[in-house]
Amino acid sequence: MPQESFHRTQHIGWLRAAVLGANDGIVSTASLLVGVAAAEAGRSGVLIAGVAGLVAGAMSMAAGEYVSVSSQADTEKADLSREKAELEQDHEKEVIELKHIYQKRGLDAELAGQVAVQLMEHDALGTHARDELGISEVLSARPLQAALASAGTFSAGALLPLLAVLLVSENMIATAVSVVSLLSLAGLGVLSARIGGAPVWTATGRVVFWGALAMGMTAAIGHWFGAVVV
Repeated sequence: MPQESFHRTQHIGWLRAAVLGANDGIVSTASLLVGVAAAEAGRSGVLIAGVAGLVAGAMSMAAGEYVSVSSQADTEKADLSREKAELEQDHEKEVIELKHIYQKRGLDAELAGQVAVQLMEHDALGTHARDELGISEVLSARPLQAALASAGTFSAGALLPLLAVLLVSENMIATAVSVVSLLSLAGLGVLSARIGGAPVWTATGRVVFWGALAMGMTAAIGHWFGAVVV
């Protein structure tokens, strides 16, 4: 029995949500903490702001992912229902449609017709879902999975800068949070690149750059206005 090939696209669904969640958890919480610390708030004020940001951010990420991915899932279901009806109404037309798809991919007319017929005999709806609509089991929308991954990784990411607040003296909070957060973002970039098979330096550089920019801006606002930035 031939061994199945390993492809990284199987990670796309959860990897996107997980990386987005962790990145947002680190960047948004660290930026909030740095902004509050720059406004010369005490440790308790920084922690309260950070915990509130963690809870609100995790819930926002979960809700946003669930709603957006649910919309995608609804669209997929509607397309599949329409395709199922078309298969029942005019099976031959759907065979021809599939044949043309395979011809555009490089098969000659005779072979494309044979492939279309055999695949539709095996699983007509599944074949059209995959080859006509671009819907596959690996890439199909999973709202609950995306929501849980985003909320969980957001919380995990947000805990890192919060721990830095607890471990250093009050006058070092902004510096410690910045250093810990940038190192965490670099680690996240490396991890996501390894899992997804992307260039490490590119993935790491972009998350560190945007994280540093966000923290720098909120630190400046906190310092200039002496206000808690939310």
